[in-house]
Amino acid sequence: AAVAAGRGLRGPLGMAGRRWRSGAGSPDRAPPERAPRIYTRTGDSGFSSTFTGERRPKGDRVFEALGATDELSSAIGLAGEFSSEKGHTFVDQLHKVQCMLQDVGSNLATPLSSAREAHRKRTSFSEKPVLELEQWIDNYSEQLPPLRTFILPSGGRSSAALHFSRAVCRRAERCVVPLVQAGEADPNVAKYLNRLSDYLFVLARYAAMKEGKEEKIYIKPEP
Repeated sequence: AAVAAGRGLRGPLGMAGRRWRSGAGSPDRAPPERAPRIYTRTGDSGFSSTFTGERRPKGDRVFEALGATDELSSAIGLAGEFSSEKGHTFVDQLHKVQCMLQDVGSNLATPLSSAREAHRKRTSFSEKPVLELEQWIDNYSEQLPPLRTFILPSGGRSSAALHFSRAVCRRAERCVVPLVQAGEADPNVAKYLNRLSDYLFVLARYAAMKEGKEEKIYIKPEP
């Protein structure tokens, strides 16, 4: 993945074909492989690398957007686990979304201002996933009762976790929009996150309905 490439390749790919030998060795016993290191020390000085090879401060907005996207995938993973326990059929969709977020991260890790044509081809992000989300939204929306008031995050664990994912998605979108405006990221990435937050909201309501859970609504406090 481009994100991994931006941080420096490590893991099994870097160890391919290399084996330890102990003493004279034995043809009947395969020697153990060296365990790959997780840490690289390349970011100890407060800088990290993009896929294009740039070294930028870790507080750069590119890495802010990457971090928010990573948090979003983690939140969706949690929501998917809760939903799987309840037997929801949309869990496969959530897994597909997580895979798409990996592609979002690859695009974000490839600032267009320094990307060569080869970089852009590997990390381009099309409008097709956006259109797919819109189809999913329409499908679930048709099955839901009309929305007549503000709904609070509630409706059982699956629903509440999906609402939380929606909130994280909104933050990820806010991190990505400045990159798009600066010409550093593909506009389809911001569109995808915008539709994704709508999808997660509709899905949260759908999960509550299928589980027979009550959605808490906003009630204005007495003065």
